[in-house]
Amino acid sequence: MTPGPDDGRSHAPLAERMRPRVLDEVVGQEHLLAQGAPLRILLESGRIPSMVFWGPPGVGKTTLARLIAQHVDAVFLTLSAVLAGVKDIREAVARAQAEAQGLAARRTVLFIDEIHRFNKAQQDALLPYVEDGTLLLVGATTENPSFELNGALLSRLRVFVLRSLDSSALLALLQRALSGSEGGLGLAPDTLPTSWLERIAEAADGDARRALILLETAVELSRAAQDRSEALLEKLIGRGLRRFDKQGENFYDQISALHKSVRGSDPDAALYWFARMIDGGADPRYIARRVTRMAYEDVGLAEPGAMRLCLDAWDAYERLGSPEGELAIAQALVYLAGVPKSNAVYAAYGAARAAVEEFGSLEVPMHIRNAPTRLMKDLGYGKDYRYDHKEADAHAAGQQFLPDALKETRFYEPTSRGMEGRIAERLAQLRGESKKAGS
Repeated sequence: MTPGPDDGRSHAPLAERMRPRVLDEVVGQEHLLAQGAPLRILLESGRIPSMVFWGPPGVGKTTLARLIAQHVDAVFLTLSAVLAGVKDIREAVARAQAEAQGLAARRTVLFIDEIHRFNKAQQDALLPYVEDGTLLLVGATTENPSFELNGALLSRLRVFVLRSLDSSALLALLQRALSGSEGGLGLAPDTLPTSWLERIAEAADGDARRALILLETAVELSRAAQDRSEALLEKLIGRGLRRFDKQGENFYDQISALHKSVRGSDPDAALYWFARMIDGGADPRYIARRVTRMAYEDVGLAEPGAMRLCLDAWDAYERLGSPEGELAIAQALVYLAGVPKSNAVYAAYGAARAAVEEFGSLEVPMHIRNAPTRLMKDLGYGKDYRYDHKEADAHAAGQQFLPDALKETRFYEPTSRGMEGRIAERLAQLRGESKKAGS
């Protein structure tokens, strides 16, 4: 059905005109909306809780909120957390209460876009009305609700994760948008080459809104230029933009993927995630710092040279800048991925810190205390200390250095990998000598 001239959608952007009007028109999100999927079950049962949709832009969060209100025949109110405050929430509550007490006794769906932008006081203002059912709250966020919503509100909401649309879903949407149905452009399927639609779907990077904006612009451009060449399309699309948020979920997911790829000895994956982060605008200095951390945390003494190489790569980036300096960081990543790994020192340091917290301020053994004055020497400071360099193999076997409460505790357990294997052999020998001397 093509919208009439007075339906409020005829002059709206294509993305708005193509907004689904029933659940079966929604593309993607099958994990939520297919028969037997969680959200579909809730909608069909009529027992719809307050909820939050978490996902990237252009995947249908607002659309689903509208369809939910339509499905339960509820009044649909919408607020943007960027502009709204507690006063707007109170006005929405007052209207919801009036609707509930009216002749139709209708429920109210309050949709709050970018709900993560509400501060704690604003989120708290919603609590009693979500709790008593005055509002059926539907929030939308591109940020992780675990971090951005306070615990009290989050405990009252069901979280549904919306996924990016894949290329096949976007291609189906674009083909539908070309036609005259559902608010489309009313054009023949061959108005644009299939290769154009495929390229637009790819460039949209999972975002339906972006795909439809590109389609509308592509149609106008091809008409004006009387040109349907691939070169014209590339001028329109230009360099595609991948999703990336320098302070959000994508950022931390990708740095996590980079770190774990190095730890897992996969240089190809490490290079991919490095390229993704650079492409998205991440600061190479931040990545260089994290790469250096990887050398100490995950490579450790299995390959001590890795630490120096990473610092050199960081320094090279500072001297060369982008893009040349990025190659130095890439080289460090490949090196780290390929060398033997050990987190033995990382784990040992953590264990030592835990012991400090558990045992408190244990006394330094008398024989290894500093004794710079006669009084301290008379009190026994430094008495019976054995100077290792005067002992065989520069090792005073059996001498105790830990407090009595931690005697013979082992924090550092070296691996047999790389250079650390030689360290392990040496420590095993020295520990054996100390044990023999102690017995």
